Amino acid sequence: MSGRTELPSGLVTFVFTDIEGSTRLARMLGDDYGSVLGDHRCVMRAALSDFGGVELFTEGDSFFIAFQDATAAIAACVEAQRQLSAHEWPSAEVAPRVRMGMHTGPARPVGGEYASAEVHRAARVAAAAHGGQILCSGATMLAVLTSGAPVPFALTVPRAAEPPRARTGADVDLLDLGPHRLRGFDDDERLFQILAPGLDRDFPPPRTPGAATHNLPVPLTAFTGRRAELAELTALVDRHRMVTVVGPGGSGKTRVALAAAGQLLEAYPQGVWTVDAGDATDALVPALAAALGVRTEPGRPILESLLEHCADRQMLLVLETADVAPAVCATLVRRLLARCPRLDVLVTSRVPLNVAGEVVWNLPPLSPADLFALLSERTAEARGGRPGPIEDHTDLSQVAARLEGSPLAAELAAIRLRSLSAEQLAARLDDPLAALDPVNAEAEDRHGSLTANLDWSYRTLSTPAAGLLRRLAVFAGTVDLGTVEWCGVEALGALSELADKSLIELVPGPRYRLSGQVRAYASRRLTAAGDERAARDRHVAWAMHTLDAVSVDTDGQPRTTSLTELAPYVPEWETALHWAANKGSVRSGLRLALALDPWWREHDHAAEGRDLLYRLYQRLDGVDVEPGVLGSAHLVHAGLADDRTERARFLDRAERIARAEDDHALLVRALAGRRSTLIEAGHYEQAEQLCRDVIAEAERAGVSEAALPAVIALAELLWRRDELTGAAELLGAARQAEASCPEHRGKRTVDWLLGMVALRRGDLVAAHDHLVVALRSRLRHGFSGAAADAVAAIAVRCSLGGDPTTAAVLFGGAEAARGARRTEMFGRFWSAQQLALRTSLGDAAFDVAYADGVGLGFDRIVAMALAVEHPDLEDGAVRFAQTLRG
Repeated sequence: MSGRTELPSGLVTFVFTDIEGSTRLARMLGDDYGSVLGDHRCVMRAALSDFGGVELFTEGDSFFIAFQDATAAIAACVEAQRQLSAHEWPSAEVAPRVRMGMHTGPARPVGGEYASAEVHRAARVAAAAHGGQILCSGATMLAVLTSGAPVPFALTVPRAAEPPRARTGADVDLLDLGPHRLRGFDDDERLFQILAPGLDRDFPPPRTPGAATHNLPVPLTAFTGRRAELAELTALVDRHRMVTVVGPGGSGKTRVALAAAGQLLEAYPQGVWTVDAGDATDALVPALAAALGVRTEPGRPILESLLEHCADRQMLLVLETADVAPAVCATLVRRLLARCPRLDVLVTSRVPLNVAGEVVWNLPPLSPADLFALLSERTAEARGGRPGPIEDHTDLSQVAARLEGSPLAAELAAIRLRSLSAEQLAARLDDPLAALDPVNAEAEDRHGSLTANLDWSYRTLSTPAAGLLRRLAVFAGTVDLGTVEWCGVEALGALSELADKSLIELVPGPRYRLSGQVRAYASRRLTAAGDERAARDRHVAWAMHTLDAVSVDTDGQPRTTSLTELAPYVPEWETALHWAANKGSVRSGLRLALALDPWWREHDHAAEGRDLLYRLYQRLDGVDVEPGVLGSAHLVHAGLADDRTERARFLDRAERIARAEDDHALLVRALAGRRSTLIEAGHYEQAEQLCRDVIAEAERAGVSEAALPAVIALAELLWRRDELTGAAELLGAARQAEASCPEHRGKRTVDWLLGMVALRRGDLVAAHDHLVVALRSRLRHGFSGAAADAVAAIAVRCSLGGDPTTAAVLFGGAEAARGARRTEMFGRFWSAQQLALRTSLGDAAFDVAYADGVGLGFDRIVAMALAVEHPDLEDGAVRFAQTLRG
């Protein structure tokens, strides 16, 4: 220290220093602490000498120095920190970390000391610093600027015994830390950190009473939707000490957690603090300590300092991306919860941490409305702040509906919508990775693309789990546990791992589901692994196994064809059929096509069915296929064909196979198939004769059941020309044949036609009985189009029974379901009945009732039809009156 004894006066810069954690250092070193303290004093005095400072007093590990010049004070402190770092201490653990602070203000010494508030302000500035840090007040900064020194500036005050080169050219800068409220002062003081080569630069916020009570990042975009989820999450954090938000990558876990933390700020007086484990994989504890302002203490693990700091504080820790290092995060959380009774933890992770007391909260996908709002907002931002036209909303809602509630997908979709229309993007989302991923996405940016996001999770999978994920990619929809076990002997443990890592979703059933994004990713991995053929062939084998299971009842008898029962399997069978049509088993493909025929007919997928059959035909060379199966496939193809020439061609092929194989049932079915072309052409007499010939042929060959389609067609033709007795007799005889045909008995066409015959005869009781039976069966087995025909027939029954309004409503519902006008045979009948209703009700009343039926929805229309009162219970009904008399 300088030999001056005259104290600075006027504008004085006061400097305070002390050792951070000196008490703990003294306890650790014991008697050796005196040696370290002595070295510290020697280094400090040597560094501060010749800078014009006057040492006022030294007590323990602290110094109080006054400088006439602010620049000299800064130079002295920088030199002191450098020499402390360069000194050879007994070990790195005992090297003292000295904090320094200074303030400049007017002061005059009195009696060899200063009685000024500026001294206290300087002491508070020093108290706000961390070990190794130098802080100065705004007044000191202003004193430097007014002295004529630029900022940054060079330290130019030389030591007498040292050449100037060691002291010059070292640029020093001032980092603005913003205003802070110092303890004991009512006004804010702007603090600056001294930056210089050789000094640490990164420190926590200054230790001031008014320091921030959180480090939550400022969101760059508005938080959209998830009100219910946000309320649920905040309530969970309020009731539990540890809550883990679990969900797939890109689902918005961190965004929701930070939003919840922001709402909980007032509940935690000592603050809400967040740290991202993904950015601090190898140094999680130091990163958390830095966020909380906890500095390393000599000879003490940083974890112990952290636990002591948090021990009595009521605070919330938000631990982001814990799945990067789940074991490390779990260990840290256990220690914190055990030692810090007032600390709560909110974790975001793709996997649970499995810590005692952990509440695992699965973040649901964004609702369609919230995702549409998010997508609209992000799309407007991507288009320069200009919202899209109103007419685009329908297409945009379709895009939103196909993004599966993923915020990351919505962000990527918004970028795509800069160059594509919503309609174009929606049409390409069957493969979301190809449609949404940027071409130049960085592999390490887990939120830069869907692929990178899923890579992040895939890399953490065990070999069995990764294999199961790839094999499950071939399934089109959800799978049950038995199907998962079909995929491999280690499937059960692998399934648990996939579920824990949010790569597979548990849905009611229970069943298991891959999202479209995960399925597309896993498919690429399957191809890259060279296992696609084996996995897809195995999937075809599974499809054939399920086909056999649903086709045969428990007693070994063929099961009634029911689209309701087939519905869960159809996506898988169609997926297997696509593979079979291109690279898989042709024999299995043909069998799958036969099973899917009623589904294709009901759901207007005829074109898709014919296309798949064509692909199978192209691969027939060298394949041993049963002739009966191929002939049946040709019949299916003919039934799906709209073009009469195409239909005739495949009926011819089926007939040739039947005659060559002496397959009488196939021959009868092929001959009966020609009726459709004749009826469509209006050649009713020829069609009737054909049906009679086919029926006779079937009876001669002993395959009467095979002629059931011809029987049904003949009954319809007889009904058309009012040969009601003949139609009724024919249908009565066909009951047994229909009951013995699994593919026909679910539709109860015989009952429906008997009801139509009864309507023509005016027998409402018989009509009601037959039509209700047909409607219930068709509805139960999923034949919606045929059910709509039954509803239309019940509408006629209501009209004939004196309830024209109900009849008009039922006609409207049936028409909306596309059932009532599917064939020319009955289309004219429905039109005539509706015309009679319009005449009876008047145009306005009929249109209102009809529109009501269209708007009710088919489920409510069916319920209304089934609720129509039986004629026997109506006032004045003949049978009811006879019953009363009896």
